[in-house]
Amino acid sequence: MHIGSYTFQEFKNKAAEFHGYPAPGLLIGGYMVEMAKAALPPNILFEAVVESKKCLPDAVQLLTLCSIGNGWMKIINLGRYAVSLFDKYTGEGVRVSVDLDKLGNWPEIEGWFLKLVPKKDQDTEKLFREIETAGDTILRLERVTVQKRLLGHSHMTRIDRCPVCHEAYPVSDGAICRGCQGEAPYEHSRAMAAEECMPTRVPVAEAVGRKALHDMTRIEPGESKGPEFLAGQTITAGDVCRLQQMGRNSIYVQDESLPQGEFVHENDAAVSFAARMAGDGIRCSGEPREGKIDFHAAQSGLLQVDLEALERFNLTPNVMCATRQHCALVEEGRLVGGTRAIPLFLTRDNFSRALAALGDAPIMSIAPLRQAKVGVLVTGTEVFQGLIEDRFAPIIRAKAEALGSTVVGEEFTPDDRQAIADGVKKLLDLGADLIVTTAGLSVDPDDVTRKGLEDAGMTDALHGAPILPGAMTLIGRIGSVQVMGVPACALFFKTTSLDVLLPRLLAGVPITRRDLARIGEGGVCLQCNTCTYPKCTFAK
Repeated sequence: MHIGSYTFQEFKNKAAEFHGYPAPGLLIGGYMVEMAKAALPPNILFEAVVESKKCLPDAVQLLTLCSIGNGWMKIINLGRYAVSLFDKYTGEGVRVSVDLDKLGNWPEIEGWFLKLVPKKDQDTEKLFREIETAGDTILRLERVTVQKRLLGHSHMTRIDRCPVCHEAYPVSDGAICRGCQGEAPYEHSRAMAAEECMPTRVPVAEAVGRKALHDMTRIEPGESKGPEFLAGQTITAGDVCRLQQMGRNSIYVQDESLPQGEFVHENDAAVSFAARMAGDGIRCSGEPREGKIDFHAAQSGLLQVDLEALERFNLTPNVMCATRQHCALVEEGRLVGGTRAIPLFLTRDNFSRALAALGDAPIMSIAPLRQAKVGVLVTGTEVFQGLIEDRFAPIIRAKAEALGSTVVGEEFTPDDRQAIADGVKKLLDLGADLIVTTAGLSVDPDDVTRKGLEDAGMTDALHGAPILPGAMTLIGRIGSVQVMGVPACALFFKTTSLDVLLPRLLAGVPITRRDLARIGEGGVCLQCNTCTYPKCTFAK
């Protein structure tokens, strides 16, 4: 079977010239690309999205004008062997993948594709013959519309000289180039080399009349810790004994020998870092103390930490920033983080790297909790019929009011989809902007709470969370109204997913499947005899 205008052997030879050898994945990829091309309307300008970084991109580059270099091919490595060709203006196109259900008649292809046969045991020539014979009969084609974010091309921004390596780079990458931010693939980069700053060191007896170069800490075990001498403070004769008692036999003093511009003092570095890091609701401690600036909550709310930016910053040599956990509830005035340089003097290169790692947006902020109007929907035929007393509504009310919200109504419904949908409507009519439902979320045949909520218009549902107790938790929305389904475990356990996720909803923090997945580490409550949540490891 031909691959476009090529015979199988011709394409095999062409693949070997381009790829280094005629990889089976590239040969199958040829059939995939040609099937996709044939399904497109004639005379359109198309681009490509490839879902694997192995072999398939080369098939696209061999058989189309799309390439990595011209930006018409994007590789989104989803680990799936599939390619999409689409109209570059509308995003409408086709996706071609290998249909596993069709591989049964092709044992060599199946063994190779699913890695069922070790490479050393594969009959390569027989595999090639099967690929040629099977052609596109092992493929599946479907219509797709590519997301708008993948349409068009980003334009090159202004080019500047990196202040660290002095090479040209796009300024959109940050204050320094990405290589100097730590992405260079080399063990030793010339940009990483920096000489050590050696300030003037003198014996304490000779320091009288000189100015201290940095804060010096005095520690009284079990009693106090703090700066005894501040940077810029003039050392007097009476200070010599105190310094010796602190274990200081020599100290660094200010002088004119330090190279100008090549190094940044720890205090100056901390001030610059803090200015970048602090966002809304975060107050800096003022002047650095012992080279460090602390961050405090300027208002009560939910701490937001840009975890990726924090990690990038802490990967930069000789700097640090520590924070409380992302999404921790904090009170006004409480400590939420701190930053400093590690050495007394930070090289200008590492200082620039650290600023570039932070980017232009703050890495921490406080999201205040809104005062929600909560509607509580208690589901369960046994409660509705009065067979048992409801204990759920008081629990929801207590937790909501503790966070500053108000319960505007409570509705009780049987385990019936229509009744649940009607109960939701009544709560919406009362002005509820947060609906909290109870129970009815497990696998029992009578549990129809989710279906009832969907009938009431719920969308964007996330059902299930890696939180114990609280695995059956439900998050969604009805228009602009937030919805949270609380599983029955909240009747028994003091702390559940309700305590973890309710503050996030009140703070207006989006909850995605990835956010829930990250809670999985630490998502098990230890059910201590005396609960100290949130001062524990649960959901941290």
